[in-house]
Amino acid sequence: MKDLLRYDKMVEAALRGVVREALARAAANGLPGAHHFYITFRTGAVGVALPDYLVTQYPDEMTIVLEHQFWDLDVTEECFSVKLSFQSRPERLVIPFSAITAFADPAVKFALQFQTAEFEGGPAAASADAAATDKSDKPGEVVALDAFRKK
Repeated sequence: MKDLLRYDKMVEAALRGVVREALARAAANGLPGAHHFYITFRTGAVGVALPDYLVTQYPDEMTIVLEHQFWDLDVTEECFSVKLSFQSRPERLVIPFSAITAFADPAVKFALQFQTAEFEGGPAAASADAAATDKSDKPGEVVALDAFRKK
Protein backbone atom coordinates (compact mmCIF):
# COMPACT_ATOMS: atom_id res chain seq x y z
CA MET A 1 0.00 0.00 0.00
CA LYS A 2 1.27 3.45 -0.86
CA ASP A 3 1.91 5.75 2.10
CA LEU A 4 -0.58 8.52 1.38
CA LEU A 5 0.11 10.21 4.70
CA ARG A 6 3.84 10.52 3.86
CA TYR A 7 5.26 9.50 7.21
CA ASP A 8 8.73 10.04 5.78
CA LYS A 9 7.97 13.74 5.39
CA MET A 10 6.53 13.92 8.90
CA VAL A 11 9.66 12.33 10.37
CA GLU A 12 11.92 14.66 8.42
CA ALA A 13 9.94 17.72 9.57
CA ALA A 14 10.13 16.53 13.18
CA LEU A 15 13.89 15.97 12.99
CA ARG A 16 14.44 19.37 11.37
CA GLY A 17 12.50 20.68 14.37
CA VAL A 18 15.19 19.17 16.62
CA VAL A 19 17.81 21.19 14.72
CA ARG A 20 15.64 24.32 14.99
CA GLU A 21 15.19 23.84 18.74
CA ALA A 22 18.91 23.21 19.35
CA LEU A 23 19.79 26.37 17.43
CA ALA A 24 17.06 28.39 19.19
CA ARG A 25 18.42 27.32 22.57
CA ALA A 26 21.96 28.27 21.50
CA ALA A 27 20.67 31.65 20.27
CA ALA A 28 18.91 32.34 23.57
CA ASN A 29 21.49 31.01 26.03
CA GLY A 30 24.73 30.25 24.18
CA LEU A 31 26.13 26.75 23.79
CA PRO A 32 26.23 24.94 27.13
CA GLY A 33 29.28 22.93 28.20
CA ALA A 34 31.18 21.32 25.35
CA HIS A 35 28.24 21.35 22.91
CA HIS A 36 29.02 22.55 19.40
CA PHE A 37 27.31 22.08 16.06
CA TYR A 38 28.47 21.00 12.63
CA ILE A 39 25.86 21.94 10.04
CA THR A 40 26.11 20.85 6.40
CA PHE A 41 23.82 22.49 3.87
CA ARG A 42 23.26 22.80 0.12
CA THR A 43 24.70 26.16 -0.91
CA GLY A 44 22.48 26.40 -4.00
CA ALA A 45 19.21 25.68 -2.19
CA VAL A 46 16.37 28.18 -2.37
CA GLY A 47 16.70 30.81 0.35
CA VAL A 48 20.39 30.28 1.15
CA ALA A 49 22.25 33.60 1.35
CA LEU A 50 26.05 33.49 1.22
CA PRO A 51 28.73 35.81 -0.12
CA ASP A 52 29.55 35.03 -3.77
CA TYR A 53 33.11 33.91 -3.00
CA LEU A 54 31.77 31.21 -0.65
CA VAL A 55 29.29 29.98 -3.27
CA THR A 56 32.20 29.77 -5.73
CA GLN A 57 34.34 27.92 -3.20
CA TYR A 58 31.50 25.60 -2.14
CA PRO A 59 29.19 25.22 -5.17
CA ASP A 60 27.28 22.20 -3.81
CA GLU A 61 27.59 21.79 -0.05
CA MET A 62 29.27 23.56 2.81
CA THR A 63 29.79 22.65 6.47
CA ILE A 64 29.89 25.35 9.11
CA VAL A 65 30.86 24.97 12.75
CA LEU A 66 29.12 26.82 15.56
CA GLU A 67 31.42 26.57 18.53
CA HIS A 68 33.44 29.51 19.89
CA GLN A 69 33.37 32.19 17.21
CA PHE A 70 29.91 32.89 15.89
CA TRP A 71 27.71 35.95 16.34
CA ASP A 72 24.14 37.16 15.93
CA LEU A 73 22.55 33.71 15.75
CA ASP A 74 18.89 34.25 14.90
CA VAL A 75 16.38 31.43 14.45
CA THR A 76 12.97 31.62 12.77
CA GLU A 77 10.48 28.93 11.86
CA GLU A 78 11.92 28.52 8.34
CA CYS A 79 15.62 29.39 8.65
CA PHE A 80 18.49 30.60 10.77
CA SER A 81 21.10 33.27 10.23
CA VAL A 82 24.50 33.60 11.81
CA LYS A 83 27.68 35.64 11.43
CA LEU A 84 30.90 33.68 10.99
CA SER A 85 34.42 34.79 10.19
CA PHE A 86 35.83 33.86 6.76
CA GLN A 87 39.26 35.11 5.69
CA SER A 88 39.31 37.30 8.82
CA ARG A 89 36.09 39.11 7.96
CA PRO A 90 32.60 38.57 9.38
CA GLU A 91 29.96 37.30 6.97
CA ARG A 92 26.25 36.80 7.59
CA LEU A 93 24.82 33.50 6.34
CA VAL A 94 21.13 32.70 6.01
CA ILE A 95 20.31 29.00 5.87
CA PRO A 96 16.79 27.58 5.52
CA PHE A 97 16.25 24.39 7.51
CA SER A 98 15.17 22.71 4.27
CA ALA A 99 18.73 23.23 2.90
CA ILE A 100 20.39 21.31 5.75
CA THR A 101 21.70 17.88 4.79
CA ALA A 102 23.47 17.00 8.05
CA PHE A 103 23.62 18.18 11.65
CA ALA A 104 25.95 16.91 14.36
CA ASP A 105 26.85 17.71 17.94
CA PRO A 106 30.07 15.74 18.49
CA ALA A 107 30.11 16.56 22.21
CA VAL A 108 27.28 14.08 22.75
CA LYS A 109 27.82 11.92 19.65
CA PHE A 110 24.53 13.02 18.10
CA ALA A 111 24.07 13.23 14.35
CA LEU A 112 21.27 13.58 11.81
CA GLN A 113 21.40 13.26 8.04
CA PHE A 114 18.54 14.48 5.87
CA GLN A 115 17.20 13.66 2.46
CA THR A 116 18.27 16.05 -0.24
CA ALA A 117 15.81 17.35 -2.82
CA GLU A 118 16.99 14.76 -5.37
CA PHE A 119 15.66 11.99 -3.14
CA GLU A 120 12.39 13.50 -1.95
CA GLY A 121 10.31 10.74 -3.51
CA GLY A 122 12.33 8.03 -1.79
CA PRO A 123 11.68 6.07 1.37
CA ALA A 124 12.98 7.03 4.81
CA ALA A 125 13.67 10.75 5.01
CA ALA A 126 16.05 11.02 7.93
CA SER A 127 17.60 9.00 10.71
CA ALA A 128 19.00 9.74 14.13
CA ASP A 129 21.20 7.64 16.38
CA ALA A 130 22.70 8.82 19.62
CA ALA A 131 25.63 6.48 19.05
CA ALA A 132 26.31 7.83 15.52
CA THR A 133 27.05 4.59 13.76
CA ASP A 134 29.06 3.98 10.59
CA LYS A 135 28.82 6.48 7.77
CA SER A 136 26.85 5.54 4.69
CA ASP A 137 26.52 7.32 1.37
CA LYS A 138 22.85 6.36 1.22
CA PRO A 139 20.31 9.11 1.93
CA GLY A 140 18.58 8.92 5.27
CA GLU A 141 21.46 7.16 7.03
CA VAL A 142 23.29 8.20 10.20
CA VAL A 143 26.54 10.06 9.64
CA ALA A 144 29.66 9.00 11.52
CA LEU A 145 31.15 11.91 13.41
CA ASP A 146 34.52 11.18 11.79
CA ALA A 147 33.17 12.91 8.69
CA PHE A 148 32.98 16.17 10.68
CA ARG A 149 36.27 16.00 12.58
CA LYS A 150 39.30 17.93 11.47
CA LYS A 151 42.11 15.67 10.31
